Amino acid sequence: MFRGTTCQQIIMMAREAGARKVYFASAAPAVKYPNVYGIDMPSAAELIAHGRTEQEVCEAIGADWLVYQDLHDLVAASGEGNSEIKKFDCAVFDGSYVTGDVDAAYLDDLETARGERVKAGRERLLAQSDNAMVGINNDD
Repeated sequence: MFRGTTCQQIIMMAREAGARKVYFASAAPAVKYPNVYGIDMPSAAELIAHGRTEQEVCEAIGADWLVYQDLHDLVAASGEGNSEIKKFDCAVFDGSYVTGDVDAAYLDDLETARGERVKAGRERLLAQSDNAMVGINNDD
């Protein structure tokens, strides 16, 4: 669950179909921090769980109850497949980045850069649409 918008839509559809109670279970812990190692994903501010309690996320998505996978249990289960692996990258869940050089200032800079890229992309699309010609032909 990233921004939570898909969850909100699914929960609304379930309610529209007549569900009186909607329980949401995530097979992963709450994603609270962005991945900074090459995966383009939302900034921390765009993640629904960032800075929120489980109850606040539950209310934000419109569920009656919410449960996340426990991070310790996820790591333990993942390690059962290969006992030689001693450390997992759990940064998106716990904010502990394996390189040790990611701090709040770095994340703020990343969020600013992402916002500037998004804004530039929107401006580029608007400029393209301003220059577009639409032709209508009713000749048969």
